[in-house]
Amino acid sequence: MKPIMIEFNNSSSESLYIQLYKKLRDLILSGDISAGEKLPSLRKLSESLNISITTARSAYDQLLVEGYIFSRPQSGYYAAHDLSSGPISSSSAQTPSQELSETGESNPFICDSDCFNFVKWKKCSSQVFNEYSDLLLFESDPQGEATLRFEISRYVYSSRGVTCNPDQIIIGAGTQQITGHLCRILKKMDINLISLESPGYLPVQNMFRDSGFAVSHIDVTRDGIDIQRLPSNISSAVYVVPSNQFPTGAVMPIGRRRQLLSWAFANDSIIIEDDYDSELRYFGKPIPSLKSLDEQGHVVYLGSFSSTLFPAVKISYMVLPEPMVLIYRTMKDRYTQTCSKAEQLTLALFMKKGYYYTGIRKLRSLYSQKLFLTLQTFSAIRPENIKVTHTKSGINLILKIRTKKTADELCLEAKSIGLQMIPLSELTDQETASVIFYYSKLPLSSIQSMIEKLIRIWNDQV
Repeated sequence: MKPIMIEFNNSSSESLYIQLYKKLRDLILSGDISAGEKLPSLRKLSESLNISITTARSAYDQLLVEGYIFSRPQSGYYAAHDLSSGPISSSSAQTPSQELSETGESNPFICDSDCFNFVKWKKCSSQVFNEYSDLLLFESDPQGEATLRFEISRYVYSSRGVTCNPDQIIIGAGTQQITGHLCRILKKMDINLISLESPGYLPVQNMFRDSGFAVSHIDVTRDGIDIQRLPSNISSAVYVVPSNQFPTGAVMPIGRRRQLLSWAFANDSIIIEDDYDSELRYFGKPIPSLKSLDEQGHVVYLGSFSSTLFPAVKISYMVLPEPMVLIYRTMKDRYTQTCSKAEQLTLALFMKKGYYYTGIRKLRSLYSQKLFLTLQTFSAIRPENIKVTHTKSGINLILKIRTKKTADELCLEAKSIGLQMIPLSELTDQETASVIFYYSKLPLSSIQSMIEKLIRIWNDQV
């Protein structure tokens, strides 16, 4: 094992561990570190290069995740085989983005890579494949992996006050699959009527309608759904987002929550609580969940990881009251689990190691800065034809635009400069030039310039 000599660029914007990772990677690829050659221990490397053990470990972890090195228990780290084929020619090498573009895959929107720590996710994923690969040779439990259900039960108790055991939790590939299971359970309970918020999450509304439910839409006020308009003297269900209503951001106060629970108890009905983005509240503590107030077992609690991890992870879950769990067990073996088992196990490790909790804290801080800067920018420009409706939580704003353009045209113009928006009309029957603006997608450094650019485009030929 020959000594490794590396010079660091202290004026570089790259951290020391990234510089070390790149230097070691290049030495392995060039053959200067031979295939199978043992690398210095963390302590020896840190002492020889005058860096911390943490820096050395972070660089080794990155090399390990990407497959440039491998470890042997009680022995150390070694350079991987079949890599040292000489330097890679820049003319012949294809970057991942080039390969994806050739298959027609591209992202038209600006995004912020600081929103999620993919290094830690890859570390957990690598551990799953390296240490638990035998588990991947069998299909996933239709109810979801037990280890993930356990971590979710711990999380919802500590963060949302929801008391449950893992057997009450059902995991699915996104809210729509979870809703499909829920529709079948409600039918078994002879519930055929559901009340939905307006505006609201359209895919879920379509699921209930397509499943044969009679659907009624109830307008959302600043305090949430109008309880007086809910059906009485009949068992039914109501779908609400009480802690951060999508897309209005309305928060249901504690008094109305208790009224809703009393309605469910009096009418033998079910409340479906979608706790969408409740973790992303930037001022004060998160509002307690409806489920945490439920003493009679009338609330089904829905949660998702799409906003707090990254959208491509389609992992959602629901917490059922005990009587509904018994109904689910009679039908669960008819359906297979469509949520990736590898991703479920990766998320379980991600939560167990505490990465998810630290990530939530980082997102709250980052998104609150983005929200403040977005509002500050609109306030400074004061566009006369744009009204901003904001909340103290979530990942989006509603923009109401006075213009001759349609909401679809406004969204296309936004997309042309990389901004993600959807027409509000997709969530309500009302035709209006209003859009939902996902400010959370933008890097902090780009928010002001992009909003200014957007306003100029929108005001062109108004």
